[in-house]
Amino acid sequence: MILNDALISGMTVIGIRFKNNEVYVPEMLIAARAMQSGLNVLKPLFVKEGIKEKATVVIGTVKGDLHDIGKNLVKMMFEGAGYKVIDLGTDVGPEKFVQAVKDHKPQIVCMSALLTTTMSQMKATVEQLSPFADQIKILVGGAPVTQNFANEIGADGYATDAASAVDKANEVLGL
Repeated sequence: MILNDALISGMTVIGIRFKNNEVYVPEMLIAARAMQSGLNVLKPLFVKEGIKEKATVVIGTVKGDLHDIGKNLVKMMFEGAGYKVIDLGTDVGPEKFVQAVKDHKPQIVCMSALLTTTMSQMKATVEQLSPFADQIKILVGGAPVTQNFANEIGADGYATDAASAVDKANEVLGL
C-alpha cells in the first residue's frame, strides 16, 4: 500500500538520517510537507476503506512559547504513523490541554518547549492533567527538555526528536 511502502517508509528513512545528523531541519521539513501532501490525497481513501487510526494524540507548544517547527514535525510523523492528531498550536496553557483531553479523549498528550523559560508550563500542565493519569500518557520534548526533566515533572515519556516521539508513543501504549 502507498501509505506503508512509500510515505511511512520514506519518513522512517528521513527520521533515521535526521537522528544520525545526515540531514537537517530543512530536509525534514521538505519530507514532512511531501508526507502531508500525500496524506491529504490518501485521507479520503482511508475513510472509504475504514482504515483504523492507532490512537489519538493531542499536541501543543506550551504557554509562552511560540515556536512550532519541532511540534509540526512531530505532528506529521504521528499522522504518517497512523495516529489521529489534534493540534492545539502554540502558546497553549494547561487549561487548554485539559479541555482538549475532555473533548477528544486522546491516549497521548504531547507537549513541546523550545525555551527554558517555558518548561515550567510543562510541569503545570502535567499537574493539571493528573486527574486523567489512568486515561492518557504524557510525552514531552523540545531542545531544552531532558529525560531527567521529564522524570521530575511526572511525564510518561521523553523524545529527543520527531522520529523518536512516535517510537516513544508506541512504546508507552504497548503498540
